[in-house]
Amino acid sequence: PVHRLDRATSGIVLFALDPESAAAFGALFQKRQVTKSYHAVVRGWLPETGVIDHPVRTSQTAAPQPAVTHFRRLATAELPVAIGPYASARYSLAELQPLTGRLHQLRHHCHHLSHPIIGDTAYGDSAHNWFFRERLGCGRLLLHASHLAFIHPFTGANLVVECPLPADFHYALEQLGLPTPQG
Repeated sequence: PVHRLDRATSGIVLFALDPESAAAFGALFQKRQVTKSYHAVVRGWLPETGVIDHPVRTSQTAAPQPAVTHFRRLATAELPVAIGPYASARYSLAELQPLTGRLHQLRHHCHHLSHPIIGDTAYGDSAHNWFFRERLGCGRLLLHASHLAFIHPFTGANLVVECPLPADFHYALEQLGLPTPQG
């Protein structure tokens, strides 16, 4: 594998067929020559756009590593349901573009902004996760690797790989009245 995902994240996984290809694709990722886009539903109303430049610890014993993520809010929703101290529940559909590829980077970064990804059992909000699981029928992490773009290391072709949202993610968006992101 040259592009892996956390177990709970859906979307694009990229495999090389031989060691030479794996090394070439690995170099593309290391040189940040691959554009990666994810879609996520987060708690609260995320700012319209921004950059999260916050180190991420890849294990409890490792030193924090530099990590950068660009984000863009695509839509917001508000439900008339009291969760925690608030009279209504607010959510954002976001596009996340990690420039680095640290373990749980997007999950850490959204948590760092106080907008955790819905369904995230490690860094998320258990009350909102419960609401999605029990009331909306969605018990998954709402994080999806939807787009990879790169220049093929052997042919020079400009490649774009896209993966549509899975049915359960799409269903959660419908329940919130949020649009399905395009591309």
